[in-house]
Amino acid sequence: MALANQSIDGSGRREGWGWEMVGPRQLNRYSRTAEAPRPGHVLVKVAGCGVCHTDLGYLHGDVPPKKKGPLVLGHEASGVVLEAADDVAHLVGRRVIVPAVWPCGQCAFCKSDRRTACTRSIMPGNDVDGAFASLLEAPAEWLCDIDGDGPAQPEDSPIGHAQLALWEVSVLADAVTTPLQAVKRAHLKEGELAVVVGVGGVGSFGLQIARALGATVVAIDVAPERLELARTLGAHAVLDGREPLKALRAALKDAAATGGVRHESYKVFEMSGSKAGQELAFSLLNRGGHLAVVGFTPEAPTIRLSNLMALDATAAGNWGSDPAIYGEALSLVATGAVQLKPLVRREPLAEAPRVLEAVAAHQFRERVVLIP
Repeated sequence: MALANQSIDGSGRREGWGWEMVGPRQLNRYSRTAEAPRPGHVLVKVAGCGVCHTDLGYLHGDVPPKKKGPLVLGHEASGVVLEAADDVAHLVGRRVIVPAVWPCGQCAFCKSDRRTACTRSIMPGNDVDGAFASLLEAPAEWLCDIDGDGPAQPEDSPIGHAQLALWEVSVLADAVTTPLQAVKRAHLKEGELAVVVGVGGVGSFGLQIARALGATVVAIDVAPERLELARTLGAHAVLDGREPLKALRAALKDAAATGGVRHESYKVFEMSGSKAGQELAFSLLNRGGHLAVVGFTPEAPTIRLSNLMALDATAAGNWGSDPAIYGEALSLVATGAVQLKPLVRREPLAEAPRVLEAVAAHQFRERVVLIP
C-alpha cells in the first residue's frame, strides 16, 4: 500500500515543471521540486488542464489575478494523487478531478450549503498557483474521486461507458460543472424551454445538460459553425443572434410550440461572456422567466433592470460550482448523456505560449486541454 508523503512509484521525488505568468503575455518555463503536501492536502500529478478564457483574461492583463508576482495559471485539472499528507493518505493513487474553486467550508455561506458564495474561496490559477504544470497541490476535502468507492484504477483506464481518458475529464472542473450549477439553480425541468446564448466552450456543455434534463433547447450564437455544432448536439432550434430582437422572440415562441413546451416561462442561460450576449439574453426574458448569467465580461451591458419587476422574472449568477455536484457531472459524461470527446482536444503543455495565443485567436473549435 502506498504511504503518505511518498510518491506512488516509491522514488520520493517531486520534480515538477510548468509555466509561470510573469507579466502580460509573458510566460516563463520553470522546473522545481514541489514541497510535501500540507495537512489535509495532496499533490496531484496533472493528467491535463483545460484552457479557459478566464486564463486568457489574466494573461493578457484584462483582469488582474488575486495572486501577485509570478503565477501559474490553470483551474481545470484532472490527474492522479501522487502524494498525500498523513491525514489523507488513503487518497494516494486515486484518479481525481480538482475543483476550479475551493470553498473554505467554515464561513456562513459554506455552512448554509451556499459554497459558491464562500467568502474565503480559493481559485487555482488566480488566488494560488494553478495547473498549467505537471504537479498541483490541492485540498483533499473537495476532490472528485473518479473511481468512487472502488479500488484505484490505472491512470490509462477508460472512464465510464463513454470510454473517456483521464485528461478529457479535466474540463468538468469548470466548463461542465459551472453550467450544471446554473441549470440546477434555475430549477430547469422537463418540458421547459432553455435558451442558451453563446454555444462555445461552456455553452456547448450547458446545451447538452439542459437537453439531458428533458428541456427543449434553443441555441443562439453569431458563429454559423457553432450553431451547426449545437444542432448536432441536440438543439431543437438554432438562431443567429444578429437577427432583430422581434424576430428572435417570434422564433422562441415557435420553438416552444413545436418542441412540446408545457411552461410559458423561458429559462435563459447567458454563456457567451460578451456584452452583446448579455444584453440579448436579458431582452429575451419573458413573464415569470429566469436569467442565468454564466459568461463573464469586464464590459458593462446596458439593460433595463425594471424588466425583472415588470415581468416578475428572476436573475442569478454562479461563481463556478459547488464541488458537491461534481459527481453528478461525472455521471453525465461517463454515461455519454453529455459528450466530451467531440468538444475537447489535447495540446502539449510544453508549447503553452503558442497554444494560448492560438486559443485567443479562436483557432480551435474545441476546448483545449494542456497535457504535461
